[in-house]
Amino acid sequence: MEKRVVITGMGAITPIGNNVETLWNNLINGVCGIDYITRIDTSDLPVKIAAEVKNFDPIECGVDPAFARRNDLFAIYAMAAAIEAMKGNENAFEPDRLGVYVGSGEGGFDTILREIIKWKDQGAKWVSPLLIPSMISNIAAGNIAIRFNASGVCVPIVTACATGTHSIGEAYRAIKHGYADGIIAGGSEAAVNPISIAGFANCKALTRAEDPKQASLPFDNNRAGFVLGEGAGIVLLEEYEHAKARGANIYAEVCGYGNTCDAHHVTAPHPEGKQAARAIRIALDEAAYNDNDILHINSHGTGTPLNDSSETAAIKLALGEENARKAYINSTKSMTGHLLGAAGGVEVIAAALALKNGIVPPTISLNNPDPSCDLNYTPNKAQKVDLTIAISESLGFGGHNSCIALRKI
Repeated sequence: MEKRVVITGMGAITPIGNNVETLWNNLINGVCGIDYITRIDTSDLPVKIAAEVKNFDPIECGVDPAFARRNDLFAIYAMAAAIEAMKGNENAFEPDRLGVYVGSGEGGFDTILREIIKWKDQGAKWVSPLLIPSMISNIAAGNIAIRFNASGVCVPIVTACATGTHSIGEAYRAIKHGYADGIIAGGSEAAVNPISIAGFANCKALTRAEDPKQASLPFDNNRAGFVLGEGAGIVLLEEYEHAKARGANIYAEVCGYGNTCDAHHVTAPHPEGKQAARAIRIALDEAAYNDNDILHINSHGTGTPLNDSSETAAIKLALGEENARKAYINSTKSMTGHLLGAAGGVEVIAAALALKNGIVPPTISLNNPDPSCDLNYTPNKAQKVDLTIAISESLGFGGHNSCIALRKI
């Protein structure tokens, strides 16, 4: 018998807030977290803006000081977000029935860069013995499992910018089919460093805009690339009857998941959005979406010329023209930048809160819409809507498409 799955915990470290409450308040108020880079020297870089996490104190977030000293920032962000998601839920599960599905698109990129420089300048004997357990993409999940004694399923997923959404979707399926009672799921990323910025910029993915407040422009005719962001988004998924029996706080029900591949190009989305549309349709069909539903879409919405037009086409293909025009769409990346592997986790949280609170956060700085992007993207101002269903979609390099569907409960 298939199980129902709900969200009973959420945690976030983002450029616009280091907890879920602050994140949500800033989203609905259109606060932009993009600014000039402060943490590294940008004099030799072609891009000097990013969406950095600000005023982050891991100790204040409950992270052990020794852990914070020894681990890469992506793992520290993940741990801090997981601690928030598990607050009040720490002793709710048998260890063998609690799992972790937390991935990262790039893993310990800061650690890799630092230790390569050390090897080059000082020699092999000075490379840290913590290099490997700090850089590997699965280590955030492993450390979260250790912290919360989660000895059940533990499957970190790496699908570039779709990582967070795929992690939550696969965790949903694991609980739905009885492999766990609860899973800590989501994504984390900390890639605001010189080599990452140079790589993304040189493959023409990043905007070269010089005004931070006019840099991330999803669906706008002036968009010219995404803004690199960082952070973590983690949710606690739980089997519904288990959650109900313990009186857990339920944010939303996860009721659908679509997962497809363009099989088209290493970095470019398929221009017709066929497989992205199929991922949306699979998630909505599983969620029993119908013409009477009031739908919110937290789009991938990166602000790259190819993504936004192909995503618009995918939404129309998945829903049909009439229903596509009725949907309330936004891109939170207009405020947070693109959190890469963490994006899906943060955006599922945003979609769940939009559904629960009946408020669709805006797509800020959308002042000159692209004629090919002609749907309702909630420009510049949050909108109150009595939503019945929400989806969050993510698309990643390699052609990875993922979509999560949520319902009120």
